[in-house]
Amino acid sequence: MKGLKKLSKRFETLMTAVTFAEAGEADTAREILEEDVKPEAKTAKKSGRDYTSDLAVNAAGSK
Repeated sequence: MKGLKKLSKRFETLMTAVTFAEAGEADTAREILEEDVKPEAKTAKKSGRDYTSDLAVNAAGSK
């Protein structure tokens, strides 16, 4: 159930950003998407090493 809530929240955020983008508010849409990506930057353990999510790194570099 936790995954479904996360997916639902992500979908809601994306649709909000789309609405702003369609209304000509691209900067606001970008801000909404950037705020949504921030939690993805958490580090996690993998094979005994810390790493940053590839999604967070790619999103941060695509400005």
